Amino acid sequence: MNTTLRLDQVSIGALDSVSLTIAPGEIVCLSGPSGSGKSRLLRAIADLEPHGGEVWLGDRRQSRIKGHQWRGLVMLVPSESQWWSERVGEHFGEPAYDDLAALGFEETTLDWQVGRLSSGEKQRLALLRALSRSPHALLLDEPTANLDDAATQRCEAWLCKQAKRHDLPVLWVAHDTRQIDRVGDRHYRIRDTHLEAIT
Repeated sequence: MNTTLRLDQVSIGALDSVSLTIAPGEIVCLSGPSGSGKSRLLRAIADLEPHGGEVWLGDRRQSRIKGHQWRGLVMLVPSESQWWSERVGEHFGEPAYDDLAALGFEETTLDWQVGRLSSGEKQRLALLRALSRSPHALLLDEPTANLDDAATQRCEAWLCKQAKRHDLPVLWVAHDTRQIDRVGDRHYRIRDTHLEAIT
């Protein structure tokens, strides 16, 4: 199945006519000043905000698919995750214990109360929750912002492995140039109304 993610002349806010293609298994990093539209662009791609242009996943176009179905395929992991049940495990179908361990958790984590989670624990578990739903593309909004260096690099390694293993096109909003160098196959920066390729 072709899971290439393609933006065709997408416009939202100040961003105008953004075109970008992300291949299966490729991680494209996006940076830019605060307020430049990074998060809004991710929300447009996830069909959470009205926008101009079209977004494609392979031969499927966003405008022809119901929003909740599209978001199951092209999954956004926001910087602040939402939790709706009391226990961690209630947010997962079939938990992958190897992935829990890869992100620094034990199996008993699934029995924890959500209210006891730190912001960093929520961030790591939100990533695992997203991948457990078998998306076809990932949109990551500063997915390691609340983590220390060790946890950040553990998450990076896991995410890069998942992208390659499942042929996921990934658009990853990041500020840290060192992180971008570690994980990004390509890097774009928002400049005024468009994306500028950083070489």
